Amino acid sequence: MKLAVITDEIDSDLGHALDVMAEYGVQGAELRQLWDKNIAEAPREYWQRAKKELDARGMVVAGIASPFYKCALPGVEPEGPAGPLHSASARGLGDQIAILERSLEAAEFFGTTLVRTFSFWKHGLLTPTQEETIVDAYAEPAAMAERAGVILGIENEHACCLGTGAQTARVLAQIASPFVCAIWDPGNAFMDGEHPYPTGYEAIREFVVHVHIKDAAVPGGALAPVWTVVGEGEIDYAGQLDALRRDGYTGWLSLETHYSGHPTKEASSRACLEGLQRLLSASLLSVSSLKEN
Repeated sequence: MKLAVITDEIDSDLGHALDVMAEYGVQGAELRQLWDKNIAEAPREYWQRAKKELDARGMVVAGIASPFYKCALPGVEPEGPAGPLHSASARGLGDQIAILERSLEAAEFFGTTLVRTFSFWKHGLLTPTQEETIVDAYAEPAAMAERAGVILGIENEHACCLGTGAQTARVLAQIASPFVCAIWDPGNAFMDGEHPYPTGYEAIREFVVHVHIKDAAVPGGALAPVWTVVGEGEIDYAGQLDALRRDGYTGWLSLETHYSGHPTKEASSRACLEGLQRLLSASLLSVSSLKEN
């Protein structure tokens, strides 16, 4: 498994974010916000500048973190964003294919075969009709991805219709395209009330092509979960990492910090990177011990 970071979780200044990542030996950059613009809206000059920054440090792009389908469901009157857009403009359903086209162009430019996507803003409890709508909405994007030789990774997102591993897996089974897979986010699953490991992972494991890492917990007396330093929350990341290794997963573990308990985004992300590295070291020691016995 390889380490990556969604760069603007450290700093919107890409060069500085990459320098911090280099301190931790992180070689993969997942691109979402470049300086003051979202990747899908940034002009080509931003892409060219970003490419120079990456090449200068010998880093590669792990994926394009697009905002595709962060909009209202077809047939639902939009009420504004239900979750963060990370400098992207709020765009309606009619603009989504253009967002995807731009994101596929970015994937080609940066030499990656992964574009992150979503499943529309959450609108009440998930229903079979909503699931059918999402499946239908991915017919054209799947064909576009196939032509581009790119995988669309639907991220389970608690602000969107598909928040859990089980929900996302059901829809992916119906889409039934090798070009539409899963970005597994245990943190988002936890926020949506699912037990990420083993429950959520067991449901989604066959579709996983990329993994986001962030941690969460429900503090004593609290009614809702909060983000924590990776390794200090309630998600069984030791079990999750061991399961990924047993399943032969060799893709990216991409930090998406979200935790904001330190004075700056950078400090919070450093704490999470250090927590993730401790988890990985412990996991490797566990594997080594099992082999010796």
